[in-house]
Amino acid sequence: MKVKVDYDLCESNAVCMGILPEVFEVRDDDNLYILQEEPPEELRPKLEEAVRMCPKQALSLED
Repeated sequence: MKVKVDYDLCESNAVCMGILPEVFEVRDDDNLYILQEEPPEELRPKLEEAVRMCPKQALSLED
């Protein structure tokens, strides 16, 4: 499983970071960083929640 971000859509509002800070991080430069591009399977439920809750629908998962 791989985390994808459409940076053209992403507004770095940190909703995903609030759900899963071990994968997503918005830094002081106001950009989103993926800390684990291929996170472990046990994080799938939280990843799916982050994808669903993204206000700009900038996140996706690829199997």
